[in-house]
Amino acid sequence: MMDGILLGAATAFSMYNILMVIIGCFAGTFIGMLPGLGPISAIALMIPITYGMDPSSGLILIAGVYYGAIFGGSTSSILINAPGVAGTVATSFDGFPMAKNGEAGKALAIAAYASFSGGTIAAIFLLFAAPALASVSLSFQSSDYFALMVLGLTAVAAFAGKGKFLKAAIMTIFGLMLATVGTDSDSGIARFTFGRMDLIDGISFLLLAMAAFALSEALMNVLENHKTTKAEEEALKREIGSLKLTKEEVKEIVPTIARGSVLGFFIGVLPGAGATIASFLAYGMERSIANAKDKLKFGKGSLKGLAAPESANNAACSGSFVPLLTLGIPGSGTTAIILGALISYGVQPGPTMYVDSPALFWSVIISMYIGNLVLLFLNLPLIPYIAKVLSLPKQLLLPLIIFFSLVGVYLVTFNVFDIYMMTIFAVVALFLRIIDFPMAPMILGFILGGMMEENLRRALTLSDGSISFLWERPLTLTILVITVFLLLMPVITGFFAKMKKEKEI
Repeated sequence: MMDGILLGAATAFSMYNILMVIIGCFAGTFIGMLPGLGPISAIALMIPITYGMDPSSGLILIAGVYYGAIFGGSTSSILINAPGVAGTVATSFDGFPMAKNGEAGKALAIAAYASFSGGTIAAIFLLFAAPALASVSLSFQSSDYFALMVLGLTAVAAFAGKGKFLKAAIMTIFGLMLATVGTDSDSGIARFTFGRMDLIDGISFLLLAMAAFALSEALMNVLENHKTTKAEEEALKREIGSLKLTKEEVKEIVPTIARGSVLGFFIGVLPGAGATIASFLAYGMERSIANAKDKLKFGKGSLKGLAAPESANNAACSGSFVPLLTLGIPGSGTTAIILGALISYGVQPGPTMYVDSPALFWSVIISMYIGNLVLLFLNLPLIPYIAKVLSLPKQLLLPLIIFFSLVGVYLVTFNVFDIYMMTIFAVVALFLRIIDFPMAPMILGFILGGMMEENLRRALTLSDGSISFLWERPLTLTILVITVFLLLMPVITGFFAKMKKEKEI
C-alpha cells in the first residue's frame, strides 16, 4: 500500500498534473458560479478534452472540475440565492441572509475555509481508509438507505422557526408529492403527468430550486419595490469586501466544520447518498445540537448554518470516490459521468484497482488535497471582486438574476415547457413566501422523495411485502432509533426546561 501511495504522490506532484489540477479547479469554479451549470455540465464539457491524455492526468483534471464546480456553486447560492447545484441548496439558507446583511465577503470566506477543511479532511480519510471503506459501503442495504432518508427528513425541524413546524411539515409533504411526478421506476407507468410528455421524466431539480429561491426572491424584491439609498449603497460597498473572522467566530465554526466534514465524508461513501443529503443532515445536526440562543440565528445568517453544509458537501464529494474507484459504483449523476470517462480510458474501477492501477488510484486521491489548496488560494483573493456583484443597482441585478435563472434551466433541457413550469412554480413560491411558508422543506422533500420510494419498494420486495425489514437489520433499527430520538429531543429538552423553571419558582 505504501509503495502505491508513493507512486501516486510522484504522479500527482508532476508539473503537468499540478497544471491539470489548477486548470480543472479554475474551470470548475467558473462554471459552478453560473446558475444552472453544475458539475455534470462542467465534467461533460471536459471529457472530450481529456481524450488522448494519460488516464491519471485526465481523471485528475476531471476531479478538479468536480470539486471546483461544487466550490463555485456556493458563490451563486450566497450572492443571489440561486443554488444551481443540489449540494449547495443548504448553503443559501444562511449564506444569502449574510450577504443581504452586508457580510457577503465574510460569508464567501467562511464557505472557502469550510470547503477547504471538508475536502482536506476527506482526502486524508481517503488516503488511509479507501479500500477498507469499500466494505462499509457494500454493507448498506435498501432498508438502511430508506432509514437514512427518513433520518434526513428529520432535518425539516431545522427549517421550522418557532411555531412554524406545521408549515414546514406541509411543505415537506408538498416536496414529496412533487417527487412522484413522472414515470414510475417499478411499473413504468406515467404518474401525474396529465398526458404531457414533457413531464414523463419528472420535474427537474434545477427548475424547482431556481423557481423557489432565485426567481421568487427576485419577484419578492420587485413587489417590495425597495429603493436602496445612497447611504445604504455606501455601507454595502464598505462591508462587502470584509473577509476577516474574529477569534470568537473562528472558535465558533471550527467544531462545526470538523463535525460536518466527518459526517459528509461518511455519507459520501454510501452509493446514492451524496453531497446533497450530507449538507442537509449536517445543517440539521448543527441546529439540533445548538443552544437556544444560536438556534434563533439559523436561517438569518448563522455562521454555523453556513459552515456545516459547506464542509459536508465538499467532504461528501471526496467520499463519493470510494464507491466509484473501489467498487465501480457511481453514487450520483456526476460520478456516473466520471465512471464513463474512466471506462473510455480503458480503466475498469473495482476492488483490485488500487493494486492493478496504483498510480491512477492514489494520484487522484492525493490530487484532491492539492486541488483544495488551489481552490483556497484561487478564490480568497477574488472574493472582494466577486462579492461586488451585490453592489450593482437592483434595477440591473434583478433582471440579471431572472435572466440567468431562465437561461440556466433552458440550457439543461432546451425545452420551452420548462420555462413555463418554472414561471408557475416561481409565482406559487412567491405566494407561499408571502404567507410565511418556508421553501427549504419542500426542496428537502423533493430531493429525498425519489430515493425514499425506490429503497422502500426494494426493501418491501426483499421482505415479501412485510414491514419486518424495519427491525430485522440492526443497522436499520439503529438509524430509526436515532431518528425517533431526534424527533423527540425538542419535547424532552422542553420538558426538562419547564421542570427546572418550576423548581426555581
